Amino acid sequence: MRAGEEWSTVGSSSVRVRRVYDPQEDGDGTRVLVDRLWPRGVAKERARIDRWLKDLTPSNELRSWYHEDRTGTRYDDFVDRYRAELADPVHTAAVDELVELVRAGRPVTLVTAVKDVPHSHVPVLVDHVEHELRHR
Repeated sequence: MRAGEEWSTVGSSSVRVRRVYDPQEDGDGTRVLVDRLWPRGVAKERARIDRWLKDLTPSNELRSWYHEDRTGTRYDDFVDRYRAELADPVHTAAVDELVELVRAGRPVTLVTAVKDVPHSHVPVLVDHVEHELRHR
């Protein structure tokens, strides 16, 4: 799935993904930056970010480990490790905040600077949030 496409619909709310370099659209709703670092070359006014939830992102250690992989074979292990991190207390608080934003009924757009969205933390996060919404 490409950035900008709708990932899921939960009730009347949508969880979408868009790259920060793409223009904002009217249907974006609440724009949540889900990267640990602010995107290079993007002014805060242009990004139009409503929330920046750094604690939704993989730890620096996990991110570094994943990016060291030049063969592209670590993604499945990355997904498993990131899912484990999402269960820790720091990540759980941020997930709770995101779940509440989605439950508020307004569309939520997860904004990221990653180039390869399908092989990043973002689809794992979307899946995790969907799971939380179904099981709470």
